[in-house]
Amino acid sequence: MFMKKKKSGFTLIELMIVIAIIAILAAILVPNFLKARAQGQLTACKSNCKNIATALEMYSSDNGGRYPITANFQAQLTGGNYLKLIPTCPAAGGPTYIAGFTSTQTPDSFSFYCNGNNHAKAYTGFTTASAGFPQYSAESGLLDHP
Repeated sequence: MFMKKKKSGFTLIELMIVIAIIAILAAILVPNFLKARAQGQLTACKSNCKNIATALEMYSSDNGGRYPITANFQAQLTGGNYLKLIPTCPAAGGPTYIAGFTSTQTPDSFSFYCNGNNHAKAYTGFTTASAGFPQYSAESGLLDHP
């Protein structure tokens, strides 16, 4: 008797079906990963805001209830051992909190915000977000979205 030898391997159609399934799954999952990354960066940015605000409160308690003035707040916080350095926004990759800091000449209050505009992907329903969020003020604390 003559036995037919069975071929091993995949046909072209089977390989194309597997590749198509992988492509569909990738198209579904990649946007979710990008949103998760943006949400993580926003959470880190909010944490940076809270750390800066804590350093400002420590500065205030050491200086008779006064916050640093706008012109040199960075030097006063880092020179006074309240912060090693002013943190950078992970989404913007730069010192975005420095430009947003405001205080008065008799500083009884402060406010600052993230000057980067890269947090839009983290907010549902927003395709673009202007700079200014998250923001933190002595009176109202953290405001995390527009």
